[in-house]
Amino acid sequence: MDFLLNNSLTHEMLIKLIVAATLSLVIGIERELKRKPVGLKTSLVIATFSCLLTIISIESVYNAKPVPGINVTMDPLRLAAQIVSGIGFLGAGVILRKDNDSISGLTTAAMIWGAAGIGIAVGAGFYGQAIIAVIIVMIGIEILAPIFMRFGPKRLRMREVSLKILVKDVKYINDILVYLQKNDMDVDNMRIKDIRLANNELKHELDLRFSSLPKKDTISLYKGVRELHYIDEIEIEILS
Repeated sequence: MDFLLNNSLTHEMLIKLIVAATLSLVIGIERELKRKPVGLKTSLVIATFSCLLTIISIESVYNAKPVPGINVTMDPLRLAAQIVSGIGFLGAGVILRKDNDSISGLTTAAMIWGAAGIGIAVGAGFYGQAIIAVIIVMIGIEILAPIFMRFGPKRLRMREVSLKILVKDVKYINDILVYLQKNDMDVDNMRIKDIRLANNELKHELDLRFSSLPKKDTISLYKGVRELHYIDEIEIEILS
């Protein structure tokens, strides 16, 4: 026990693990606040164990005993390189494709990869670089991205909306498109489906994917479209 307490190398390892865990909390808290799958515990575990594996990889080179007559060369960061590849499987698990074909979880997957990067950087002794990287990422996500989404080009400020409408007559489809165009809603994709009811009546389902400025929320969009007299049924969802 005295050997562990008095070993400066062990103290340095402890500091590395604590720094890696602390920096990972920044990422974890940011994901928790946004209700994303990867939170405090996941990011902490990834960064801490990545740091540990990096330390082991480096120290194993220093502690390897030479064998007479055999020239053994070891890459101290080979194990750390495998962390970068292996963590991709964990990141892929949080990328989801929903029924409406929208994809979510890409930022969270990148955060998982970043948490591993923090652990590797700190484990290799690059404290300052790890801290600067975390600060830059947080500034980009929490400050720059919202600024661009609010004041940037129109395309960046627009949200993707999924809209399903049921109408009786085909002639109303063009009226719907005109209504969306007048209200600054740019249609990106459209699908039309005929639905025959039990009484042999034929109706038409219009599945639209369009972009809209964030000045209207889901309720406002719903009320605006629902007021059209030729709309029988409506389903609307803001995707992003």
